[in-house]
Amino acid sequence: MKTKHIFAAMALLLMAACASIGTPDGGIYDEIPPRVVASYPADRSTNNTERKMQIRFNEFIKLENANEKVIVSPPQIEPANIRADGKSVKITLYDTLKANTTYTIDFGDAIVDNNEGNPMGHYTYSFSTGDEIDTMEVSGAVLNAEDLEPIKGILVGLYPIDSLFNDSVLKQKPFSRVSRTNGSGRFCIKGVKPGKYRAFALEDKDGNFLFSQKSERIAFMQDTITTSCKWDMRMDTIWRDSTHYDSICAVPYVHYYPDDLVLNAFLEAGQDQHLLKLERPDPDVMKLYFTAPADSLPIIKGLNFDESCLVADASLHNDTITYWITDTAFTHREDTVRFELTFLETDTLGFLTPHTELREEAPKLTWAKISKEKEKKVQEWQKQREKRLKRSKEPLPMEENPFEKTYLDISAKPSSSLDPNQNVRYIAKQPIAKVDTTRMHLYIKQDSFWIPEPFLFLPDRDVKTYTLYAEWEQKRQYRFTIDSAAVVGVMGDPCRAIKNDFTVKSEDEFGSLFVHVILPDTARVIVQLLNKSDKRVAELPAGKDGRADFFFLKPGDYYLRCFVDRDRDGVWDTGVYDEKTPPETVYYFPKPVMVKAKWDIEQDWAPLEIGRMWQKPKEITKQKPDKEKNIKQRNKERLQQKEAERQQRVDRN
Repeated sequence: MKTKHIFAAMALLLMAACASIGTPDGGIYDEIPPRVVASYPADRSTNNTERKMQIRFNEFIKLENANEKVIVSPPQIEPANIRADGKSVKITLYDTLKANTTYTIDFGDAIVDNNEGNPMGHYTYSFSTGDEIDTMEVSGAVLNAEDLEPIKGILVGLYPIDSLFNDSVLKQKPFSRVSRTNGSGRFCIKGVKPGKYRAFALEDKDGNFLFSQKSERIAFMQDTITTSCKWDMRMDTIWRDSTHYDSICAVPYVHYYPDDLVLNAFLEAGQDQHLLKLERPDPDVMKLYFTAPADSLPIIKGLNFDESCLVADASLHNDTITYWITDTAFTHREDTVRFELTFLETDTLGFLTPHTELREEAPKLTWAKISKEKEKKVQEWQKQREKRLKRSKEPLPMEENPFEKTYLDISAKPSSSLDPNQNVRYIAKQPIAKVDTTRMHLYIKQDSFWIPEPFLFLPDRDVKTYTLYAEWEQKRQYRFTIDSAAVVGVMGDPCRAIKNDFTVKSEDEFGSLFVHVILPDTARVIVQLLNKSDKRVAELPAGKDGRADFFFLKPGDYYLRCFVDRDRDGVWDTGVYDEKTPPETVYYFPKPVMVKAKWDIEQDWAPLEIGRMWQKPKEITKQKPDKEKNIKQRNKERLQQKEAERQQRVDRN
């Protein structure tokens, strides 16, 4: 009996092993994408009245990122239902079909087979409700107007130039044809009727296909475009295998125009103004955050305190404001501040109007909590001092308890070395209330002696910052000293004594770049020097001859950007749709410029020679193209992974 039981158990184990499903090692992967075998109504059919469609494939399929990749044109106010179902894609349109109109459902590369994920490629299904189907195409790119970054996922549409067209059409009715940009900012609008159009782009945040709020980026073309096409030839490569090509052949195709439109998307100035939040991180500080820049500060009227004790520290555009409550007697006595806050707010009609509200704010960190934290730090300092006393063989000098009194912290930038064209900025932790320059001294080192030097110590726009100015000499050492209490903050905290030693660098450590911008003489150009993060490091207006000379540049790669300063105010200005004012035109030099120490680099630049779609260097372009689906490469990597796993199993056994 025991023997029978043993054989039965072995049989069960053998059957279980045979029944388990495993992944085969190696093998040939399917590299053939799905293929359409039928559609209802038929693709490119005419006089269609059906709003339900079905596309059948030769294998099971699925849709990847359909909401992002699939676009229906004309745009549907009620979104279409598009879903994969086994070997089919089923489409239901809920909007009423328009008469004599070509409809396109552009899938991009969203259709892939269910097993291997092989993409079908750029597939578009179309039909017409009239006697003819429109086949024209319009393509191009959408770029951010300020920095030429490609914009992904923004809508691009066309309006026909007819008796109903007007310059405010983007606010009144949806596009007649629409597409969406990919990761390179590129778009292709299909199913276009031959004719004349205006092109627009819209960051449609509310899904109504209209420019209905200022927070939506838009782009418009002032010129009219005309659709056309012609037969053309392209060269295709016939591959023998994945690494060797067999031949190159010429393939005829229909080339549709225009194919190089560039739309410059911008966000209008004067965004809706609202109070985003108000916080009070500790008893002495209140912070206000607004949704948009403002020309003036809000008005605060204290209800249980005198508002004259407030000192404002505002950002450049007044959208972030820190108020310091300098009445410490009040903040120690009262936790909550009550006040009336009056500021300009955008009303329902889009106008800025004064708005007043009552506020009561208590600090997140109260004096009781601050006192406990301070007490902990004092106790820790005392323990550390006792340990030092025990370890020391000689009596230690008297030490000031750093927590008995608060001081104003001040930092220097730069702190140790200075470019010949730089000055030193001294930045405090709170607004500066008082400065005594008679208790400050600048010295230059002469042999082993420090010789006094004249200087200026002047306030910046930022209420926490002062700048040290002097006639700097290259390769010389300087020392700047600030006596204790020579600088006092608004909270009454004095600074400690400061001694800052620094050296001025030699001009031999730097290079120069002389840029010559070749544009029409009437254009006033601002030239900007950028680093590898596309951040501005220097800016100069070009002279009448188009020259902008940059001195004392650290060695390295730089990038060039310029804009046509249309109103000659020295800053880049955005556009205004209602006034049909486009944003100021921006150009990039298409490659980095290397600056070397002791070298003077001359660089001619003709921005109009290269289309702006291709100007911005890839190294500083943040929006990268969508990753192309390379089936052969993917399957090669899969086989390599399988082989590695098989070898690991062999090694383990």
